[in-house]
Amino acid sequence: MISPPHLASPLQTSTVLRHALTGMEDKDKKGNEEYIGEIKGGLRPSMKLVVMGIVDKKPKSIEVVVSSAPQQKESEEEQQQEEAESEGDVGLQLKVNFVDKAVQRNARLAGKWGHAENTLSFFPFAPGEPFKMEIVCEHQQFRILVDGQPLCGFTHRLPQLASLTALRIFGDVQLTKVA
Repeated sequence: MISPPHLASPLQTSTVLRHALTGMEDKDKKGNEEYIGEIKGGLRPSMKLVVMGIVDKKPKSIEVVVSSAPQQKESEEEQQQEEAESEGDVGLQLKVNFVDKAVQRNARLAGKWGHAENTLSFFPFAPGEPFKMEIVCEHQQFRILVDGQPLCGFTHRLPQLASLTALRIFGDVQLTKVA
């Protein structure tokens, strides 16, 4: 489903590490690195993306983005400029905010962000704790589960799911597996 990912440290963007889908090697488990992986053939109903990791002890946020083109985060300012100029469509952006205990969902089509959704019945993430997030692509929506419990859904806003070929994860998390 996802080709070998790339991890790039925000401090050393020239260093790129490759990992197999079966997991990450011990020497590569560095916190706060950005993960970029390709979704071969694009996303389609019945596919599932799995993200496993350990939340940092003093987290602010974690972001998971499913988009039509991978983007590397170099600096906040450069990222915002690049997003405005060249980022493709984003089918799903999940922003986990630890300060507000919220998980914001949104999509970006033709350069424009839509209305963000924030409603949650519970906040499943805890500082220093492991988690398993599953993003299930269904015909009408993404269904997000954390540790096996349904967290939320997000209705597809992008009609061409197959155009979603990139998975990007960054923030206050140490990733242990992405598949």
